[in-house]
Amino acid sequence: MTAAGQRKKILLLVRLLGQGGSERQTAVTALELRKNGYETHIGCVDPNGIRAQELRAAGVPVFSLPIRTLAAVETIRQGLVLRDYIRRERIDLVHSFDVPMNIFGVPFAALARRAVVLSSQRAHRELTPGLHHRLLRISDRMVDGIVVNCDFMRRHLIEDEGVRAERIRLCYNGIDLAQFHPGERERAPEFGGAPLVIGVVCGLRKEKGLSTLVEAFASVRMERSGVKLAIIGSGVCLEELQQQAAALGAGKDTLFLPETRDVPRLLRGIDIFVLPSLSEALSNSLMEAMAAGCCAVASRVGGNPELIHHGETGLLFEKADAAELAAGLRRVLRDDAFRLRLATAGAARMAADFTVEASAQTMAAIYEEFLAASK
Repeated sequence: MTAAGQRKKILLLVRLLGQGGSERQTAVTALELRKNGYETHIGCVDPNGIRAQELRAAGVPVFSLPIRTLAAVETIRQGLVLRDYIRRERIDLVHSFDVPMNIFGVPFAALARRAVVLSSQRAHRELTPGLHHRLLRISDRMVDGIVVNCDFMRRHLIEDEGVRAERIRLCYNGIDLAQFHPGERERAPEFGGAPLVIGVVCGLRKEKGLSTLVEAFASVRMERSGVKLAIIGSGVCLEELQQQAAALGAGKDTLFLPETRDVPRLLRGIDIFVLPSLSEALSNSLMEAMAAGCCAVASRVGGNPELIHHGETGLLFEKADAAELAAGLRRVLRDDAFRLRLATAGAARMAADFTVEASAQTMAAIYEEFLAASK
């Protein structure tokens, strides 16, 4: 950590400050680094999300870069605002946390010519096609280093994107155990008195593979009387998933709840958490569910196998394989002791290896390494 009299100024860039994984990790990093002697600043497109409230309450400066599209004169003007902010505030290190800020923020941060510049890669680049993918590759060459949130992403950048291994640093996400912990298991009233709940919390997007979960649930829902599936989140696939559940005869047993800040309470009422993603890096929602004491079942993609040791801290299945997922669900629906054993081991793993404090310490060490090398 920084020594007295050497308070470093860190600027973190993220597009939004809402509920998303990158937004959450940006806020957590800013708050933890501030506790440990760094002066953290946040730059974002929209400064009005729920994370912005937390940051301002803690005294973290949040400033707006209201860009709407990369191909606009106003975007260049906002880039110069960013450059001038870095110079005026004497920022020592700039770290962009998501794809838009990698593309927009990195070039203008480099233009300031006074700060170390880092980017992040927190999702597979198959999700960023076309021009933006090419621009990301350009930004890779402009930064001092790239921070990834799982070893899968490190390998992806090396093997698929041609990034040199020595330029990549790994910092796992951290979970706030004050919020996400098993605690007293309580069935949220939103679950309608269900004796057992299978659930997921995520954005309702194609890459989350939720149709696989709906199909698997429809085939296992008769295993336990009254079991419900709770899909918690908002997104473009809502209507399609509702129609699928109804068509499979599972409409009455499938609950659709909107995006909420009250995730910890809901997770403590979910028995089995399923993340059926088709593409994933390191999932905050999966980590939070494990920390909250849910039995975790996830597709074998991205960083999921780095969190779940199959048969020990949860179960894994091949992506898009509803039959294999259904088999896993039957196993934990039929065997309460096994399900509870997986849940307990998963929560212990999160508490031991994936805390906010551990993540912040790793990130601070990365920052100090690059700051020392820049002298």
